[in-house]
Amino acid sequence: MFAFLIEFFTQIISSAGYPGLTFLMMLESMIAPVPSEAVMPFAGFLIYQSKMSWEAVVLFSTLGSIIGSLISYYIGMNFGRPLIIKYGRYLLLNEHHLDLTENFFKKFGQKTIFISRFIPLVRHFISLPAGTARMNIWIFSLYTILGATMWNFFLTYLGYRLGSNWEVIRTYSEKLDVVVVALIIFVISYVFYKNKKHRKQREDI
Repeated sequence: MFAFLIEFFTQIISSAGYPGLTFLMMLESMIAPVPSEAVMPFAGFLIYQSKMSWEAVVLFSTLGSIIGSLISYYIGMNFGRPLIIKYGRYLLLNEHHLDLTENFFKKFGQKTIFISRFIPLVRHFISLPAGTARMNIWIFSLYTILGATMWNFFLTYLGYRLGSNWEVIRTYSEKLDVVVVALIIFVISYVFYKNKKHRKQREDI
């Protein structure tokens, strides 16, 4: 799976250049299966080949990150609560979780937005609850840009350092698939367990 994604994303960047990079990183910051680990190292490889520049790669990748994050933010702000109330049960979510999320962002939103840029999976979803909680848009944008710039630069640097050996990433693709799938299963199982425990406590009361 991961090897296929790498091939697909590299073709987009190779054919579309910087606009393709921006588009992929926009999707990466939304609920889309576009891991930055499969995008930015290849951009670093293209820098190594002198086909792209450091400044443009960092600029356009971060531009895509902030655009995608803002789209998710406004989706969360305008539709977050009604969507979760209506369809959240299919994702093991309910209004109680929404209330907790809103309170969490009111207290820790700034740190969460910045740190989440370095956490796989979390960075795909973090903008939705931020919008639902109506986190200050300017602070949200600032911490998104800072975190995304650092993360994108780091992955680009890895690709650059790999140079002609960039495709060594494929060697670990299957192991990465297993880790990601296992993590998703663990999170879903944990949420299901917490929901079941919470319902049982309410029934006992």
